[in-house]
Amino acid sequence: MEQLYANISHFIDQAATFVWSYMIYILFAVGAWLTIKTRFVQFRRLGDGFKLIFKGFLGKKSKKKLEGDVSPFAALSTALAATVGNGNIGGVATALFWGGPGAIFWMWICGFVGMATKYSEAFLGVKYRQKFPDGTIAGGPMYYIKNSMKNKKVATTLASLFAVFGAFAALFGTGNMMQTNQMALAFNSQLGVPKFLTGIVVTTLVSLVIIGGIKRIAAVTERLVPTMVILYFICGFLVIFTHITKVPHVFSLIFEQAFTPSAAIGGFLGATVRQALQFGFRRGLLTNEAGLGSAPIAHAAAQTPSPVHQGLIGVGEVFIDSIIVCTLTAVINLSSGMWQSGLNGTAMTSAAFSDTIPVFGGLVVALSSFLFGYSTLLAWYYYGEQCLKFLFGIKITYPYRFMYVVLVFLGSILSVELVFFIGDISNAFMAFPNLIALALLSGTVASATRNFFKKYPRLEDFDKENE
Repeated sequence: MEQLYANISHFIDQAATFVWSYMIYILFAVGAWLTIKTRFVQFRRLGDGFKLIFKGFLGKKSKKKLEGDVSPFAALSTALAATVGNGNIGGVATALFWGGPGAIFWMWICGFVGMATKYSEAFLGVKYRQKFPDGTIAGGPMYYIKNSMKNKKVATTLASLFAVFGAFAALFGTGNMMQTNQMALAFNSQLGVPKFLTGIVVTTLVSLVIIGGIKRIAAVTERLVPTMVILYFICGFLVIFTHITKVPHVFSLIFEQAFTPSAAIGGFLGATVRQALQFGFRRGLLTNEAGLGSAPIAHAAAQTPSPVHQGLIGVGEVFIDSIIVCTLTAVINLSSGMWQSGLNGTAMTSAAFSDTIPVFGGLVVALSSFLFGYSTLLAWYYYGEQCLKFLFGIKITYPYRFMYVVLVFLGSILSVELVFFIGDISNAFMAFPNLIALALLSGTVASATRNFFKKYPRLEDFDKENE
């Protein structure tokens, strides 16, 4: 059985490598194009994005009754629940394992251009969302493709392709099996908990929440996401502080090896520049999901004053995920030297914490992995449900729910490489129709953004006029 897993993992890895050898250029090109078209909105308006996030965190709401299912901050929390997951703990470590320190540089590049991509996705998700007869809101790439393109045959094909690949990713990819896999690995390596037992517990907890749909999911993630990020940050900075003298060398290593091959050191087998670039982008998309098309499904449900407002929140989302949380994990593993240990995934990050903070450190990673993974499982359930509802209607909800929770359990007992490589392939195929739509709709995003800020140079100007 182990040999079968190894053969399947190798085959899927080769397929993922082939697909991503082309996708990284498409992803970067679309992100760069949207950056130019929006006049670098992710840098000019990053402060506005964080103002809106902080406002939501403090519980401040608009006085006007707005259309949508959940608050903008709840929508952000749901989207962050999917992005700030085990990809930030295990995915970053996997990028280091396969691509070396240079992969982190390319992960940053993916994040910076991805901020413009996520702005565009959240903007379009709100602009082209639609309301069902029961009053609930539905949105995301399948709707902004269907509702914006004049050629209905092309629109239907692209929208359906996205929905199919989105459902596949939710069931078999990064949103489901990879999360329980890394949770089970963390609890097994640090506390000796059998993987199947973690799978049973997580499956039960997921089942209890997803019955309530987006409102219950958002209510849980709105409380869970800030808590888990703060916990991981406090303990992560403690690890980095212990190795503070090595931090300047860490950043030097990242920049140097982004453009030069990484030599084999310790348990690290070495990596080419191509490997660094490819795994940086592969894991970058895994963590921030910019261009993937998943987050606009959550953003579309927001009770937001305008598409621009939610787009700016999307900018902050990517910055928090890729530039802050992922960098924290990278510095932890690099400064502790665990990237040379031969360990992979969450096991690497767990070892970095345990080595610095005996007993308690490993427990922190296990708990963080659980919280990160659990919140991601909830968000991705919603994404997959919306994709399948687009294809088959509301009748698909219960069969999908059953299949989802079964696969949550199966993910806990499969090999780490297998679930990551499956996630890579499903991410690429899900992203492709969305990236086509983003490129075609870039003019719409750019003109609307330009007109908005011409009329309202500051967000406060909009608030005064619309109070």
